[in-house]
Amino acid sequence: MMAKPKVSPVRRQPQRTCIICRSTTDKRRLVRIVRAADGTGVLIDKRGKVPGRGAYLCEQASCWESALHGHVLDRALNTTLSGEALQALSEHALKFMSEPTAVKENSQ
Repeated sequence: MMAKPKVSPVRRQPQRTCIICRSTTDKRRLVRIVRAADGTGVLIDKRGKVPGRGAYLCEQASCWESALHGHVLDRALNTTLSGEALQALSEHALKFMSEPTAVKENSQ
């Protein structure tokens, strides 16, 4: 008698929401910005493991512009971003802002 091959269940991906455009997607496709619990400031959490209060942004340039120029990120993290933290986030945002956005063409 043959043994049945083990079938591993499909693992559900955690969903998160961008604080600007409110779009929901997989956690890994968003950028997590965290206010570190140890008081070291605000940083980008590439692995999603840093303890502290976090907020998620999608990779759209418009979302990054709104987050950096408004107070949405301050409210989401319950803090006031320092000039140093804003500079670090701006440098990271340049990666998204420099890429040309794809324009959808209407197919008729």
